[in-house]
Amino acid sequence: MRRWVAILSLFVLLLVLWRCAKDVGISDASLTDSNQGPTPYHLEIPPGFPDYFLENENRLTEEGVALGKKLFFDPILSRNQDISCSSCHLQSSSFSDPRVKSIGTTGEETAFHSMPIFNLAWMNEFFWNGRAKSREAQALQPVTNPVEMNMTWPEVEIRLQSHPEYPTLFDAAFGTDEIDSLLVVQAMVQYEMTLISSNSRFDRALRGEIALTEQEQIGQIIFNSEQADCFHCHGGVLTTDNSFHNNGLDDDANLPLGLMEVTGKEEDLGKFKTPTLRNLVFTAPYMHDGRFQTLEEVIDFYSEGVHDNRNVDVLMEFAYKGGVEMNSEEKEALIAFLHTMTDSSFIEDKTLVPALED
Repeated sequence: MRRWVAILSLFVLLLVLWRCAKDVGISDASLTDSNQGPTPYHLEIPPGFPDYFLENENRLTEEGVALGKKLFFDPILSRNQDISCSSCHLQSSSFSDPRVKSIGTTGEETAFHSMPIFNLAWMNEFFWNGRAKSREAQALQPVTNPVEMNMTWPEVEIRLQSHPEYPTLFDAAFGTDEIDSLLVVQAMVQYEMTLISSNSRFDRALRGEIALTEQEQIGQIIFNSEQADCFHCHGGVLTTDNSFHNNGLDDDANLPLGLMEVTGKEEDLGKFKTPTLRNLVFTAPYMHDGRFQTLEEVIDFYSEGVHDNRNVDVLMEFAYKGGVEMNSEEKEALIAFLHTMTDSSFIEDKTLVPALED
């Protein structure tokens, strides 16, 4: 009898466990269906581009990208609520600034010319002097910079928390309506990651869709040879080595700190971030201080205006003679090739900016 009682008890126990497991499964499914969280955003990698650098803690979502876009164009982040990120990063200028120096909320000029913001997915250090080592730091710093937005993050958080829309938008993007600086910059970075330029004639030629003109092909050969020596720093599909170089812009008496301001190392004196050559037509003026207004001036500098300063990059082997010494036909061909990197569809893409309100 005891044997049958034991067997019956075991059967009941197994039945209870099975029902409990089943109930948990139903409960989990119900919760998942009713609260799926933000929608994953698929960042499409253009053909020929490398894998991107994306930290696990800031995965892109539709809600996060939309929130980041709103923040990027909202002057609420600045002291006087008169400038936004987009004030110094205009889509018409490939998200850079046509001014030599940008103007902050206090009316002061920034230290450097505004770098373009696109293809950030393939960058890992930011600003001309490399002072930001992550995309989030790149988005974090301008808000507290006294010359740019001149705010403190606690003040920003209070503004956003008391806003009629932002708490709900943050809840949709991150599952919390408690707003802090980390979530703000993560949202902005999610938006910035979607700013991808990859549809120039240069790209279409790489994909075999079109052929460059004879002059453009000559310029490409010059670009990728010792004749102009552009490829060492600007080679590949990204047209930047994501590194820092002293390219002989100044003589010894006028060398700016550059990367040395961040590292403190003498060998980094006068080094600046290699900018992408994509969309050069839209990103004038050129160099960290915006000293060159035209692409022709840039080519003339590399041809016969390089300073052989004490810290000039070893890649600038031609510095001792002032440049690579191109003739007018070579310069014209090189410029023609550089123009193939123009992606007009990028600056005309209305999905990258907030829709105009009626």
